[in-house]
Amino acid sequence: MRETIHIYHTNDLHSHLEHWPRIRDFLKRRKQQHEKDGETVYVFDIGDHIDRWHPLSEATLGLGNVELLNEVGYDAVTIGNNEGITLDYDDLNNLYKEAEFDVIVGNLLDRSSKRPNWIDTHRIYESRNGGKVGVIGLTAYFKPFYQALGWNVTSPLEELKRLVHELHPQVDMIILLSHLGIRDDEMIGEQFPEIDVILGAHTHHVLPEGKLVKGTMLGAAGKYGHYVGHMAIEMDTVTKQIAGKKARLYKQHELPSVDGEEEETLSWNRKGERLLEQEITRLKAPLPVDWFHASPLPYRLCAALVEWCGADCGFLNAGLLMSGLHEGAVTKQDLHRILPHPINPCLIRMKGSELKEIIKQTLNEDWPNLEVKGLGFRGKVMGTFVYCNIHFHNHEILIGDSPIEPLRMYKLALPDMFTFGHFFPDLQRLEKKYFMPEFLRDVLEWKLKQ
Repeated sequence: MRETIHIYHTNDLHSHLEHWPRIRDFLKRRKQQHEKDGETVYVFDIGDHIDRWHPLSEATLGLGNVELLNEVGYDAVTIGNNEGITLDYDDLNNLYKEAEFDVIVGNLLDRSSKRPNWIDTHRIYESRNGGKVGVIGLTAYFKPFYQALGWNVTSPLEELKRLVHELHPQVDMIILLSHLGIRDDEMIGEQFPEIDVILGAHTHHVLPEGKLVKGTMLGAAGKYGHYVGHMAIEMDTVTKQIAGKKARLYKQHELPSVDGEEEETLSWNRKGERLLEQEITRLKAPLPVDWFHASPLPYRLCAALVEWCGADCGFLNAGLLMSGLHEGAVTKQDLHRILPHPINPCLIRMKGSELKEIIKQTLNEDWPNLEVKGLGFRGKVMGTFVYCNIHFHNHEILIGDSPIEPLRMYKLALPDMFTFGHFFPDLQRLEKKYFMPEFLRDVLEWKLKQ
């Protein structure tokens, strides 16, 4: 005789709450129906449910997202980098205090190198017919960022070896909640035959019917709530052996509509905006933005970035600013609206010869119109580059009033999105200081208050 264990999974919603009403109601209906039919069902989220570009996530520091997960009846979640490194230490520590589900992360320790009391490294669940289901969670190894916030993130693969060794004798099936990305998931499938199911995230990959890697079934549901994943695992009730695995995805836009869904999603936006209506300063004149020509606000932000980081010079792209600021009151909501990105200030020390080459790369004529995806950027196009204390004169690059000295060490301030190797590969190897948990909007608020 066999039992079917149903697993539903979401990942990388990134606070795209416009898709949430259909996902929520679909999951609630499915869970209720399976339980009514006497079947085992689990619902998991694989991280990055929270993204502070959304006003509600920003205003509640993710607590609003936890309420939404509670309402569905999730069994467990793991965290993604958006939960892990876009909140300050205390806010992450308090994020799941009202959670009605398990938080499973096998590779995160607090500032005293102990496991936080809100985390389980793994959990063992029991199916309706007595099958033991072990669940492990792992998050991306973004060590410098976690360290800057006070956390200790450990090697996911080292922790996985330990956890699989501990769990395998105790359970009939192992599920990994992996916010590591498709390449790591495939490697784990190759190297860990004890793992039956890997539910993936982080790289926003889509596996419409799953992917078998040496008997391990991989599943992933893309990003932004475009899909909901479902796996059906057949287990022999006598031998407790896995007898079959099937995976599929449901398209969000094909799920049953929900009465008043547009109004509900608008209400979440309005609630967040109301909570952010806190005046921080008043402007005597407007500060406009132009993505492709010189304008006041991008320069003001760049100067603030250099001052904040204690740098010799700095640059950023004007496309970071979604719009300008009007004369009069400026609120936290205004700053969130124009700078929705989870992007931190960064300081890099480098030789003048290296700095000169980096600055020359910013003059690429194709970049201002480039549509940028990922890297924390939540805007539309790159926009022109804006400089502070960097000047161009007679084909020379000056820092302040002096030409760049090739052997002198300089301190460059820039948004962290430029340090990940996509635009400036040479910056990856240089030592960096990330200023966390402050985002660029926090730097602008600090400057405007002056």
